[in-house]
Amino acid sequence: MYIVYGIPNCDTIKKAVTWLEENKIPYSFHNYKKENISAAKLTSWCKQLGWEKILNKKSATWRELAPTIQAKINTEKAAVTLMFEKTSIIKRPVIEKDGIVVMVGFDTVAYSKIFV
Repeated sequence: MYIVYGIPNCDTIKKAVTWLEENKIPYSFHNYKKENISAAKLTSWCKQLGWEKILNKKSATWRELAPTIQAKINTEKAAVTLMFEKTSIIKRPVIEKDGIVVMVGFDTVAYSKIFV
């Protein structure tokens, strides 16, 4: 089964979940805000895709960081630490199956190729 990681009030999460439901793709939802996310899981995702793909530098959370803090986020370890502390800065959704990330974000064309 797929696991969708994110926060429920995110518009991108809502689009992704709606698409999965409309296409009858079974999934479970992992809410960062209630269930947190482990540093080990974040590290696994970063090893699979690169931390630059998981860290959302377009997010409001990133923009609110001081430039001096942003400048220090230049390694996987620093990115994982930041994402662990501020889960809102993780790109959404991250969709995983059997420990493997199959998709980050929402794109109907990509979803059609991956899930159907």
